[in-house]
Amino acid sequence: MKIAVLTEQAEGERRVALVPESVGRLSKAGHKVSVQAGAGEAAGFSDDDFQAAGAEIARDISTALHEADLIPAIEAPSASAVSSLKKRAALIGLFRPGASAELLESFAAQGVTAFSMELVPRIARAQRLDVLSSQSSLAGYKAVLIAADSLGKFMPMMMTAAGTMPPSRVLVLGAGVAGLQAIATARRLGAIVEAFDVRAATREQVESLGATFVEVPQAADVETAGGYAGELSEAEQARQREVIAERVKSSDAVITTALIPGRPAPLLVEASAVAGMRAGSVIVDLAAEAGGNCELSEPGSTVTRHGVVIHAPLNVPSMMPLHASQMYSRNVLALIELITDDNGALSLDFSDEIVRATCVTHEGRVVYGDSDSLTPGDSGAA
Repeated sequence: MKIAVLTEQAEGERRVALVPESVGRLSKAGHKVSVQAGAGEAAGFSDDDFQAAGAEIARDISTALHEADLIPAIEAPSASAVSSLKKRAALIGLFRPGASAELLESFAAQGVTAFSMELVPRIARAQRLDVLSSQSSLAGYKAVLIAADSLGKFMPMMMTAAGTMPPSRVLVLGAGVAGLQAIATARRLGAIVEAFDVRAATREQVESLGATFVEVPQAADVETAGGYAGELSEAEQARQREVIAERVKSSDAVITTALIPGRPAPLLVEASAVAGMRAGSVIVDLAAEAGGNCELSEPGSTVTRHGVVIHAPLNVPSMMPLHASQMYSRNVLALIELITDDNGALSLDFSDEIVRATCVTHEGRVVYGDSDSLTPGDSGAA
């Protein structure tokens, strides 16, 4: 199978979809991999690294793209790139299918079979493909570093000749993968950490990392079948925000990570809570791409409101492109291995839950939200 790796075109995107380690494995399996010249430079991988792994470096990627059977990507390729793909080629990436109807229509019109990695189901055998987990762990780690860099004080308690400096207090809202990594990182830096989540099951995980779990009296336990946080009623949300506001006001740094799949990010930190924080405190809003958990966040910007620095960064994993690319590449490699047969040809078994869940276009149709239309047992072979 011919595989083409493009330089990512999205502004600020520094990751690459496949790294030399994965290219080496694909080459040994008999696949021919073409990598656009310079595709990995921003992530720390040179053309020489890719060549050593068995890839061909393409100065003009157009021919390789036109002949490719499979194109792994981070963001969606440009419209011109999509239009040059051959019918029944496979495309893998992060396509935000719930908010990208026109993009999916363009894939379908071209006859491309597209897989959106955000849709990997949360089941045990899909862990190697779980892009949301791999990239969220990076985001949670980086968020604490951003907060520590912005704070005008130590994270740990420091005993000095000039006296003892108390540790910083960090509040983490949302105890998914990003939140748990933020808790672990803040604890390693010596901070006192509290955490909140609407899912009662996360309490044990939070406490195992040395943090205190913040309880909301009489709150419902909201967890979806896939293990994600669900949505609360208006009354429950109001009660939740009251409790959170008290914890926010006593925190030096607040890291918000709460997301609901397919919905705007829930509002957790109101403007009044920010106004009650000490001047010099910091908020890092990791939910900015879905609107943000903080009322005063401005997605993509850092602002100061009421003396509080509010970071609302976008595409945080791309701030750590080397490891982000390595982890993403391993996730993609696991999917490639799942959708190819022993001879290395594309072979789609839609009776497989992972294949069916991640496929968003197939045979000229948009199948996102209608996976039942994919016939179980259909090989979908190219």
